[in-house]
Amino acid sequence: MKRAKMWLASVILVLLSVVAWGQTSEIMPGTAGDPLKSAHVYPNPAIDYINLKFEQPVAKSVTLELHSIIGNLLEVESEIVDDYEVRVRVKDLPSGYYLLDVKMPGVMHNAFKFLKR
Repeated sequence: MKRAKMWLASVILVLLSVVAWGQTSEIMPGTAGDPLKSAHVYPNPAIDYINLKFEQPVAKSVTLELHSIIGNLLEVESEIVDDYEVRVRVKDLPSGYYLLDVKMPGVMHNAFKFLKR
């Protein structure tokens, strides 16, 4: 039983690390001009806020999920700065690595790994 739990935890960590290194998954194949592939997350490491900057005006159509490095979904405040940028408050999070999953409805998603200090 312990061995099965350890194996499952190892598999989850491997999957999360693949996502964390910016691997993009497309739900609809053949989608051209993926605006999430060219998004930038800064500052990294972050202290109070993490900003997500897009090269196309898609900030109002994306949804964000923040996960701890072990996969727990976390509640955070976010605000749309303009059509190209979203800011996420990370001030109250403990120090560590996090995954920011950015999704566009029914089309695509991308995950970004960042460090909270």
